[in-house]
Amino acid sequence: MKTIASRPKIVMSADGSGLISQAGALLLLETLRVTGLDQALSTQLQRWRPARAIHDPGKIVADLAVTLALGGDCLADIALLRSQPELFGPIASDPTVSRLIDRLAADTAKTLKAIRRARAIAREHAWTLAESAAPGADGELIPIDLDATVVISHSNKENATPTWKKTFGFHPMTAFADHGTHGAGEPLALVLRPGNAGSNTATDHINATVLALAQLPRARRRQVLIRTDSGGGTHEFLTWLTRPGRWLKYSIGFTITDDIGEAILRLPATAWTPAYDADGHVRPGAWIAEITGLSNLTSWPAKMRLIVRKERPHPGARLRFTDPGGHRFTCFVTNTTGGQLADLELRHRRRARAEDRIRCAKDTGLRNLPLHDFTQNQIWCEIVALAYDLTAWMQMLALDGSARRWEPKRLRLRLFAVAGRLVRGGRRRRLRIAARWPWATLIITAVTCLQALPAPP
Repeated sequence: MKTIASRPKIVMSADGSGLISQAGALLLLETLRVTGLDQALSTQLQRWRPARAIHDPGKIVADLAVTLALGGDCLADIALLRSQPELFGPIASDPTVSRLIDRLAADTAKTLKAIRRARAIAREHAWTLAESAAPGADGELIPIDLDATVVISHSNKENATPTWKKTFGFHPMTAFADHGTHGAGEPLALVLRPGNAGSNTATDHINATVLALAQLPRARRRQVLIRTDSGGGTHEFLTWLTRPGRWLKYSIGFTITDDIGEAILRLPATAWTPAYDADGHVRPGAWIAEITGLSNLTSWPAKMRLIVRKERPHPGARLRFTDPGGHRFTCFVTNTTGGQLADLELRHRRRARAEDRIRCAKDTGLRNLPLHDFTQNQIWCEIVALAYDLTAWMQMLALDGSARRWEPKRLRLRLFAVAGRLVRGGRRRRLRIAARWPWATLIITAVTCLQALPAPP
């Protein structure tokens, strides 16, 4: 027989003191401090502080970024921080927050420039503190992945239009710095666009690339690899990337034209070499070949290489009518002169991690643009980028192993959501969390690591 034990009745009351929910947010507050992002925002947004104002605009924007990192998706969710001044300090009221967003949106160009400047200053300091864990610290190329995504709108907001996916909303262009297989990534640009914006608009690709490069420390702007899907394979964008003095590498998806299709058919069987899987091992049923000399590329930039991939489709895949031999064909172009074809193709295929970064951005406030005016939602996208930056820098500076790759939902469940009790004694404040919390040691170690790092002067 099985016994069914009933749970004891629990009576709730709202009379606790010294209790802190979201105690793991201390990780984000320490990241704000050590990267200097709080100081940079205060300095850059000082011009929007009215006379005799109590709350600093930079502090309000930083508080909104922490709110989004903790899972908020609208301005009113800042109440989560306001209810716990012992941890988060004084928090502005909802009307004060709304008035600040209105002031910032009234001068959008200067506001965006100021916030982006603060992010770039803090990023340089964060990468300096990270040392070998920072992108490009080993002298390798820093992949910057560009991709557009659809953000659905459920109400009639300014510049929300039908999208190419038959939905309604916006079509922002994004750019992320890839931390590689051992880390996550950072948002370098989140450019809000109307829903009917094109996926292959060269001007938008160029604008996103300019903004992304401006976010990098100046010393590392020559070790950049620009990666996009076939939406970036336009004459204008590739010409811009290869302009003299740019020093940019690229790996761009390319559309298979009739000329390229004919070149593929002319390839002998000996021209194909095995492709690699995600771990760098030979992948059965996939091959790589270069067809630069077999295609007419005279109108494209010099030194552009055209590489094609052939693979057996996975079950359920849809082939095009023109795919010969029952194989799926894709191709990309690059200006990298050396390296094995399989390595270059694997490097390009890792661009798919941009989809993971977009998913994380949507879990950090990008899924819902809560404001009506387009300029207000542009400010919101910058706050989303701030929140994502905070999370990525915290992981880079304080976590290691698989925890560096945890996505926002897992970070909130395991690290941020832990409750604690704030106690005072010996002229010190101590935040006590449950000893049985499975990730208590990880949280304490990470906080200690961050507190040992120096803040910028």
